[in-house]
Amino acid sequence: MNARVQTSAPPSDDNAGAWLKILAPYRQPDIGRSAFELLVTVVPFAIFWAIAYFSFAYGFWVGLLAIIPAGAALLRLFMIQHDCGHGSFFGRRKLDDWTGRVLGVLTLTPYDYWRRAHAAHHATAGNLDERGIGDITTLTIAEYQALSPFGRLGYRLYRHPLVMFGIGPAWLFLFKQRLPFGMMKSGAQPWVSTMSTNLAVAVLAGLMIWAIGVVPFLVIHLPIVLLAGAAGIWLFYVQHQFEETHWSAGEDWKFPKAALHGASHYDLPPVLRWVTGNIGIHHIHHLASRIPYYRLPEVLRDHPQLADIGRITIRDSLRCVKLVLWDDQRQKLVSFRDAALTSAARA
Repeated sequence: MNARVQTSAPPSDDNAGAWLKILAPYRQPDIGRSAFELLVTVVPFAIFWAIAYFSFAYGFWVGLLAIIPAGAALLRLFMIQHDCGHGSFFGRRKLDDWTGRVLGVLTLTPYDYWRRAHAAHHATAGNLDERGIGDITTLTIAEYQALSPFGRLGYRLYRHPLVMFGIGPAWLFLFKQRLPFGMMKSGAQPWVSTMSTNLAVAVLAGLMIWAIGVVPFLVIHLPIVLLAGAAGIWLFYVQHQFEETHWSAGEDWKFPKAALHGASHYDLPPVLRWVTGNIGIHHIHHLASRIPYYRLPEVLRDHPQLADIGRITIRDSLRCVKLVLWDDQRQKLVSFRDAALTSAARA
């Protein structure tokens, strides 16, 4: 499984479509490795959760720091659920689906509802004509300028870091995902998935509250969920909201190019790569979503020319927060200030 995949004369990074065939051999998961990855994530999550609880129960307040690694483990469980949604974790649809549904109870994410929305995101990422499903709302400069003053204020508030990464996780995971809005025309499955997940969450939370009390449960579990949620939204944000990302419309939009150049390579330190399930190698994931996350580093090892495409560091990612509008003419994301200066210069 770890042997290098030999290829001859790999295409340039501009020939995105040719990479689809080259990456196909990496799509095969190792069921034993997948089971191991699940085990080494679930067990630490349970251990750190227990440490936090006993620390709270016995007044050992420093032990509540275990909430942080518990949140990291919950984030990693979501990444496993994410791979299940793509059918890439075990490579067996029923096993992936039921694993994803069970994990969805812990991550507060209705699996079938989320899977459909996420599939739409993959199918339309970087397409200016297909925005709004499973992605972060991004307006062009012209669209923003066409808004009323109240509309501009609303967009500015939506894109503010405190809203995006503070209020946003609570709204998304605690409230928005409790009803499958946006999937009204997709049949009964999103509703069944959402209501089943809500019921399972209620039962599990009820049992935990019965066992340890409502205050300990909320003091421990709520911060874990919000930490994991904030980290997850941050990752999703910087994977598509970086300066040189690729957007196009109409016949100019082509899936391979949009996938490879419209998602970033978030180059994280080894520990964070492990916690995030290599999701930072997002350009490769978008181009070939059936590759298990633990095989994505193999792709960069065997094809190092792909590593520099859309590469951003942690320092670079901090600057991405101010990029909020798409400049059609310069084909890049810009800040509100930059957009205003550009518009004034063009007037």
